[in-house]
Order: sequence, then structure tokens, then C-alpha cells
Amino acid sequence: MKDAAYGLVEVLGSSNAILCVDKMVKTSDVYFKTWNTKCGGHVTIFMAGDLSAVNAAVNAVAENPPCEVFYTAVISNPHEEMAKFVDEMAAKFPGK
Repeated sequence: MKDAAYGLVEVLGSSNAILCVDKMVKTSDVYFKTWNTKCGGHVTIFMAGDLSAVNAAVNAVAENPPCEVFYTAVISNPHEEMAKFVDEMAAKFPGK
């Protein structure tokens, strides 16, 4: 099934990423897709769900962040190449 939207949130550190994921899943009907870490400890979280739910979850973190949030974005109706990219990252995530 194709995800209707992706919500992206960038934070510093995996503990902060977990705080954000927790807040987002408690806010609306979204689910954790994967995360990507980069040098310096930055973590980009990928959440998925329908567009309104993803918007609500990302806005909840942006408006009342549980930690410092560097960047947020919502991608509606992601292209199949984007979905493939996210699925490939998710396949590498241990525990998925």
C-alpha cells in the first residue's frame, strides 16, 4: 500500500528522535516508518499516514517540541521513487 504522506522531523540524537516519535504517534494516526542518521548525530525521522494525520503530527512537534527541532516537512502524495527510497531505508533499520 502506498503511503499517502510522509512527515519528516530532524533532531539531534536518537533519544530526542524517540521523544518526537512518541509525541507524533500520540497526536494522530501516524506510524513510524524509519529514521536516518548522519554525522554529528542528526536524526531525520520518517512518519507515514494520511495527509491530515501527518500534518497534525508534524505540527504538534513543531509547535510544542519535546526537544530542539531543526527541520520539519510534510511530503504529500510521495512519488514512487521517494517511496522506494524510504522503503529501502526502512529495510536497513534493525527491528523492522
